[in-house]
Parts: sequence; C-alpha cells; structure tokens
Amino acid sequence: MSSVTNGILYVDDYVTTGNGTIPTGNFYGAKYSSVVIQGGGTYTGPITIASGGKVTINTNGLLSGGATLNGGTIFSYASNGTFFSWGSSGGSLVLASGAVDTNENPKAGSASIFIQSGATLSSSTLQSGNSIVVNGGGTLSNTTINAGATAIFSSGANESGVTLNGGTISAYNSPPYFQWGSSGGKLILKSGAVDTGESPQQGAASVIVESGASLLRGTFVSGNLITVNNGGVVSNITLNDFGTLYVQSGGLADLTTVASNGQVGLVGSATNTTINRTGLLEIVSGGVATNTTVVSGQVVVDGGGTLNSAAVTGASINGNGSSVPSVLVSSGATMSNVTVGDWAQLQVSAGGSAINTIINSRGGLGLQGSATGTTINSSGVLDIASGGSADDNTITAGGEIYVASNATLGNTNVGSAGIVSVESGGNISGTITLQAGGSATIWNNAGGSVVLPSDANHGLTISGLENGGIVNTIINGFSGNALGDSDSIDLAGVSANGVSYAYPSDDQVVITLSNNTTITLNIPGVKNTGFVLADDGSGGSLAEVCFLSGSMIETLEGDIAVEDLRKGDKIISYNQNVAKTVTVSWVGKAHTVVRTRQRTDEAGYPVRIRKDSIADGVPYKDLLVTAEHSLFLNGRFIPARMLINGNSILYDTSISAYDYYHVETEQHSVIRANGTLTESYLDTGNRRTFTQEGPVIALYGTNHSWENDAAAPLCVERNFVEPIYRKLETRSIELFGQAQNGFEAQITDDSGLHLVTDKTHLVRAVRHEDGKYSFMLPPHTEYVHIVSRTSRPSDIIGPFVDDRRELGVEIGDITFMTGKEKHDIVEHLKSKPPHGWYARTTQNRSAWTNGSAKLHIHDIVSNQMGLLTLTICSSGPYFVSEQTRFKEILSA
Repeated sequence: MSSVTNGILYVDDYVTTGNGTIPTGNFYGAKYSSVVIQGGGTYTGPITIASGGKVTINTNGLLSGGATLNGGTIFSYASNGTFFSWGSSGGSLVLASGAVDTNENPKAGSASIFIQSGATLSSSTLQSGNSIVVNGGGTLSNTTINAGATAIFSSGANESGVTLNGGTISAYNSPPYFQWGSSGGKLILKSGAVDTGESPQQGAASVIVESGASLLRGTFVSGNLITVNNGGVVSNITLNDFGTLYVQSGGLADLTTVASNGQVGLVGSATNTTINRTGLLEIVSGGVATNTTVVSGQVVVDGGGTLNSAAVTGASINGNGSSVPSVLVSSGATMSNVTVGDWAQLQVSAGGSAINTIINSRGGLGLQGSATGTTINSSGVLDIASGGSADDNTITAGGEIYVASNATLGNTNVGSAGIVSVESGGNISGTITLQAGGSATIWNNAGGSVVLPSDANHGLTISGLENGGIVNTIINGFSGNALGDSDSIDLAGVSANGVSYAYPSDDQVVITLSNNTTITLNIPGVKNTGFVLADDGSGGSLAEVCFLSGSMIETLEGDIAVEDLRKGDKIISYNQNVAKTVTVSWVGKAHTVVRTRQRTDEAGYPVRIRKDSIADGVPYKDLLVTAEHSLFLNGRFIPARMLINGNSILYDTSISAYDYYHVETEQHSVIRANGTLTESYLDTGNRRTFTQEGPVIALYGTNHSWENDAAAPLCVERNFVEPIYRKLETRSIELFGQAQNGFEAQITDDSGLHLVTDKTHLVRAVRHEDGKYSFMLPPHTEYVHIVSRTSRPSDIIGPFVDDRRELGVEIGDITFMTGKEKHDIVEHLKSKPPHGWYARTTQNRSAWTNGSAKLHIHDIVSNQMGLLTLTICSSGPYFVSEQTRFKEILSA
C-alpha cells in the first residue's frame, strides 16, 4: 500500500493526484517532497515536478497522466519509458541502468538529461540551453542537438543516428558517432578521444581537438574550422573551399592536404603537409612546418615561424586569382632545406633567412634577407635584391644568380654553363670559384675575389672600365700554357687597340689604354703569367690573323711552308693587283687548344677552305686559317668566319689543338697562301702573344690600324659580303653536293616574351596586339626582367651578318599606366642602360635585349597595380633545338 515515509511518497499501487506540485505534495494529509514509484506502482495525475522536487521510477514503475517536469528531477530505471512533458523551467532527467526512454524534446532552457551506464535514450531533440550527458555504457540514438544545446559523450558512451545541428558535442569516447546537420555546430574532442573521421557540411561547423585527443581523418569546407590545442593531434585532414585549420602552440597536424582556398594557421607543428593550388599555410611565431609539399599553393612564414624540408613547384595563385610567391619568408622567419622548381617562386624578405635551398629548373628565389647553402640547378634563378645576401652558393650547369645594387654575394662555386651577374653597386664578400664553362659578370668595384681553377676559364667579364679604373676584386688562379690554352678575362667595352702593359708588382698589372687612362687589376702571379687583351667576339677589339702549319706561302723561291719562313725572306705581294717582292719583317708563332665547350665559332676551331672553293685551283689544296684571318676578294678583305657555309668553307672540328703563325711584311700586304689571295699580319696590338721565329728579335714598333695601314679595306658589311657568300655557296654545292648539318633545326617566330619581377613572380602578357605587349604588375614592384628567347643574327640569318650578339627582342616605347596616369619609361635608351640591354639603335628610339633585360620601375610603382606595355619593334626568328636555350631568369 502507498504511503509517505520521511517526506517521501512510496507508490506501490495506483495513486492519482490532483493539480499538485512536488516538493509540496499532499497524500491524505501527509506532506511529501519526492516520490518513489515502486515496481508495479503507477503515479498519475497533472502533477508538476518543480525545483527541489524529485520522482524516482523503479523498474516496472510507471509515471503517467500528464506530469510536467519544470525544474525538478526525474530519476528513472524504467524500461517502458517515462511519460511526462517538459516545462519552461526544464529540470533534470536521469536515466539509470536498465532505463529505456524515447521522444524527449525539452523546451529551450535549462533542461538536462543524464544517460547512465546501461540506459538508452532515442528519438529526441535538444534545443538551446538543453544539455545531455552520456556516461560510459549509456546509449543515445536518433537524437538532434540543435543550436545552443550541448552534449557530453563520456569515455565508453554509445551513439548512433545522432545529428549535430548547431549545438556542441564534447566527446571523450573513441570514436564519437554522429552526423553533421546543415547548421553545423561544435565538436570538442576531449582527452582520450580518438575520432576516426569528420566531414561537416558547408557552414559554421568547428572541431576543437584538446590535449590528449586525436582526429585521424577529416574533410572540411567553407565555413568549417578545426582548432588543435596544446597536446592535440590531427592527421589526414583535407581542407577544401576555404576550410580552415588552426594549430595552436603544442598542437600537431600530420598529413594535411590544403586544397582549393583551404587555409592553415600554424603556431604549433605540422608535418607532411601538402598545399595545392590557391591553398595557404601561414606559419606564425613559434610554428614549425616540416616535410611540406607546395603545388601551386602558398606558404607564408611570419616572424618567428620556421619552414623545414619543403618541396615547392608550380606558379602560385591566391583566391583572388593574383600571382603570389609560393613561399614568402617574413622578417625574423626561417626557411631551411626547401627545394623549388617548375615556375614556383620563393621570396625571403629583409630580416628573413633561407638555409640550404635547392632551386631546380624554372624555379626562383627572390632574396631581400639572407641565404646560406643555396644550390641553383639548370634554369633555376637566385635573384638577390638590394639589402639581400647569399653565402655558400653552388651553381650547376644552367643555374643563374643575379646580384642587384647594394646586394651581397658570398662564397659561390659556378659550374660549367652556370651564370653569375653582379650589377653595378653589387658586392662580393667572399670568393667566386669559376669553373671552366661558367660565366661571371661583375663590376670593377664589386670587391671579394674570383678563382679560376683551371687553364680554360673564359667566363669572367668585368664591366665599368671603359674609362679606366681599379678592379678591387682579386683574381686568383689566372694561368695557362699558351695562347688558346689559358684563362681569359673579358673587360667589357674596353678596346685592345693601342694598349700597353706594366707590372708594378708580381701580383698587379696596369693597362694603359689608347686614351691614356689606366686599368689596374689585382691578379696574384700575373707578372709571371703575362697578360694580353683579346677580342671578346662582341666589339671586335682584337683580330688574330694567322696561318696554320702547312700553309704554303708564295715566295721568290716558290711556295714555302709558313713554319719555314724566317725574317728577311722575300715573298710575293699583290697590293693594288701588282705583283712585287716584299720582305718578311717578322714571323710569330703561337699554340692554341680549342675550347670545345664554347660555341663552334667562338671555340677557336680553325677554318678549312677546301681545294677549289674560291675558283679552280684556288686554293690548290685545302687551306687552314684562323676564323679572323681575311681573304682578299673583290678588292677587299673579308674575315673567313663570314664565309662559312659548312661545305666548302667550314670549321674543322676534328682539330682540337694546333700551332699557327703570323707573317708580317714591312707594309701590310696581299699575299698568296695555297694559291689563295689573303693578307699578311697587321699588328694592331697583339704581337706580344707570339714567340719570334728565328734567332733575331725584332723591336716592337707602334701599333697599326685597319683604317690607316691596311693594304686594302676590311669589309664586314652585309651588302658586300652576302653576294660573295652566295656565289661561293652555290659553287660549293656544285663541287661537293648539299651540306649535311646532322640535325634539322626548328625555327619559331615566338619570342616566348614574359616578365619576372623582383619578387620572382612570373608575369604573362594580358594583352598582345599590333606589337604591343601589356603586363599587369602587382603593387610594390621594384624592377622586372624582360625575358625571351634569343638568337644571333650570324646564326639565324647567316655568317655574312657581322653580328654575333645574343638578341632577344627590340623594344621601342615603354609605358606604365597606373589608374589614369601614363608614364613613359626611357632608361633602356640611355647611354648606359641597365643590365641586359645593348646600346640603343642608331635612331635612338629602340634597343635590343639579350634575352633577360632589367627594367626599373620603382620610381613609378608604389602601392598600386599597373599595366606595363612594351612596344616590340622586332624579334626573332629563333632556333628551337638542343643547341639553343632560353636565356631566362625562369626558363619558359
């Protein structure tokens, strides 16, 4: 029988109440504040369970008849459900072991449900202010957690069919089972939780991984945020369409894939991260990313952040479609062991550092900070901007380093076909080791030292000496065995005509130019090795006029081999087409070794003029001469190199070393060699490179010139040379058949024109019409390189064109448009243009590039984007073959 004991109503039969309230219940005059429904008992009636009131439902007990939970507590063991409604003040429902309940839908407010071990709740909905706790062993199914509601899944809790739809789940169990609704919500993974996979819908969904918790897989999209706190771990996360991952200090993210517009903010650690197109990884102070792969995405390393061991490829585009650096290292940040290539661009700002970077094909590093241990491979570029410095660099074949004014280059090893270019004002703080086949262009005041480790270094060019000066760079290792088998240094723009040499010490040479200005070079041991200027192939400063051994010179005694001639011998001259005898005044001999890695026409190969090439019996046997040796044709001298047709007149590449001779007469003469009219030696300043044949040493006289002392004019004009070339070419086909080149050269008119900015961004033309190419440049651009294919007129047109320059494109007007303002740029037309420009054309309206020409625009561009327009006056055609490559900062 039901009764009240100690303020508790025990119901073991059927009890009906009126409109009462617990804790102020009245059972036949007995007051009670709580109810215990025993097995088999039923408590019914419109009772309100208010704050302080409690109803306990034991197994097989029943609460029915319109009870309302409104701030009190219901504690249930019943497996047949609980039948009540929720009031506005909520209350607590505790489902104990064995309890089975369904359809709990509290009103918004402070309603709480506790599911203990062995209890089950299903088909329920939680509103704002509601909470539910599922203890270990408890089960929750088919329940929706709406915005403002919270759920706690304890370790060992069981869930199925749960939907998180704007509310919050705190999960300690492994794994929490639920699905994401359209309104998202928040999942907090607590210590011990191991979640095997989350994929929220688009919208405001977030996951927080706390210390000791793990999320092993997940895909996050727009509006989604995942936060990894200290001690938390996530792996195999994919971020799409503006999905965001934030790794706090002490947190770890492994195997993250940042896809289209995904974002990672890193204060903790990240390993094995992949950043794809328009994806972003930002490493802030204290953050460390290791083993990162960037494929057209972007990494920003803020001050105090570190990027270790990354592979970077592909041009990077941000979410706005703008070109951005693939990796941007800010002041105070560090990048180490990064490999870059395939259009990717790294940028290290002032105060940032890069360690052990590898730049592969078509990759670039723009450096305003510092770098050590950089390797630049084929078609890779290191561009050191003002204030930047790079030390311990290695350039392999085809790699390039450009050093701007006020930038610093430290120790650098330049391999064969590697390039270093130090512009005016650039500094060398260490040593450039220039291997055979490598090239370095520096200015006279660059400082530091250059080492030439072999006897075949021909790649050092020193600029800024046209009017004399002191080279403060020490040049070590300058040596050689003989002319052609020795190191050489090109003094750009300096004519060798009329120069003299003095050696104030064993380690210094002073060159006096024809204008009486002097050049001083510091070359240890130069007094013993000697120093002679030679033609650099671009300015025609020194022409060597030589016969090879075996050439037969016509004399009074008949034809005599050139190597057997001596001073005082009488030979026949044909000046003004009149035969007369002249006396040999000097015979000089030198030895050369061909520089096989150079272009064929620059390597030093002799020219073979085959029997009968000029006419029948002319020459009467093959004649070997040097490339600058002139033949006398139609009343003028023409260098042999301008008549090369590859058939009857050709470079003999089978000869790799040879002796050659100069034969000088009292006056410059037209003489015969192997029956061919040619020239005697005209001393224009290179006599000291030869040894005297015979016992008598002639005193050196004054130097001569073609203009004043030649037996006939030297002519290199195309309109004179080409008709002779064509005539000899036709004759060669008649005599020897069509020449076999060994390969079919492909020709294109496409210049491949593009720009590379000071930040190493590659910029393609946005418009091309009527020879005008327009490029959109980002704000704060200091300068650009105008990059294109190159060709030499002497190659693409023919050797009868006396122009062996590497020409890119001819550019006339240059304009830059910012907003409504138009600016004209004319620095390429100045008397001293920037690096990569040739002297302006005779009309002073255009200038050719060398395939990578620098153009400064910092005086115009500030914080605005702008449109740079180039007027291309002429370009191409270009060879497309293994023998021709783009001369680029980033190969196209």
